[in-house]
Amino acid sequence: MLLPLFGLSRRADVAEVIGAGLVAKAAGLGHRRIAVLLSRPAATVRGWLRRFAGRAESVRAGFTALAVDVDAGTPPPMAAGSAFGDAVAAVLAATAAVTARWPGLALAVSPWQLAAAVSHGRLLAPAAGGQLTNTNRLWAGLW
Repeated sequence: MLLPLFGLSRRADVAEVIGAGLVAKAAGLGHRRIAVLLSRPAATVRGWLRRFAGRAESVRAGFTALAVDVDAGTPPPMAAGSAFGDAVAAVLAATAAVTARWPGLALAVSPWQLAAAVSHGRLLAPAAGGQLTNTNRLWAGLW
């Protein structure tokens, strides 16, 4: 199934809404407060946060690699003090590197749309048991 750029696999909310929740969590907010801010059920937000926390290290590694692959001069993201925060910082650093290299993209793609595209919609998906069939995945080993 093909997902639009703004979608994540098996999620009803668009990537920007989920990304806003992830950024809020990295800033120290809890799932209930984030749910109120985003007008989403607390259980839904808790699910996003748990899934992302479980993938935080692979997200951090993957998006840090993307940032360096796109622009070798990109400094590594500042440590945020938690694996969750480090992963969010890596997504934002990769977006900065991509938009620095292709400035027109900054107007068209948000950090969380980029994350959805790079992860093929699987940013919050369980770890893949098998390989996806797309052979043109640049960072295939990361997802």
